[in-house]
Amino acid sequence: MASMHSSPDPIHAQAHAEAPAAAIALRGSALARFRRGVGLGFPIFLGYMPVGMAFGILARGLGFTVFEACVCSATALAGAGQFIALSFLAAGAGATGVLIATTVVNLRYVLFASTLSTYVRDASTPVHAALAFSLTDETFAINVADHRQGLATPASMAGVGGVAWVGWVLGTLIGAVGAGWIGDPSRFGVGFAMPAMFTALFLALAEDWRHVVIGAVSGAILLALPLLGAVGVRLESSWYLVIASMAAATVGAVVWRED
Repeated sequence: MASMHSSPDPIHAQAHAEAPAAAIALRGSALARFRRGVGLGFPIFLGYMPVGMAFGILARGLGFTVFEACVCSATALAGAGQFIALSFLAAGAGATGVLIATTVVNLRYVLFASTLSTYVRDASTPVHAALAFSLTDETFAINVADHRQGLATPASMAGVGGVAWVGWVLGTLIGAVGAGWIGDPSRFGVGFAMPAMFTALFLALAEDWRHVVIGAVSGAILLALPLLGAVGVRLESSWYLVIASMAAATVGAVVWRED
């Protein structure tokens, strides 16, 4: 004899299962939302650790103390910018040259911050400042993806940024302390950690073929820019990322105009 109870609707069952998570994300305590952000940002923590170690090792090689290397990471949280600063210092550049180079490569954060600011209009100025301080390419990607699902809050964004900061500073500390016996970090493949993390984020966040095309165009431009040296056009490598991202974004905006 067939059961008189109908089987549950799969869609309703899924919504019921997701309801507690959504409730925590949107209506839980600030601490619960912060912890949720920490969980979202933990992969960034894992990715930042080896890259931070590489920075600590390189900084010690240029004469930084352990304290100075850690303060640099703790107050900047700008991976590419910090490595560029080290390369300029190694080449004998002065403070002005270092500041100009790092400013150029970090200009993209102005656009990132403008985007995220629309998600936290009601937050206080100190919260805005904290979120701006912890803004990186990876935290931006995670928070945008979370916002698309309608779950992002200032507290969760702070959790993402906080755990990313810890990973970067802790990695720097380990690298700086162990610089004497770790030696050349490239033999461990740490240089691939950041590109691998960018690739994983791109694959996870690309929503349709247009995003894939724009990403491919950006990558192609980035690879082609060094070839300009063959025709006498020489650019500092710090410009490559800025030019490639802006050019690809422009192509996408022109080809696929929003109605």
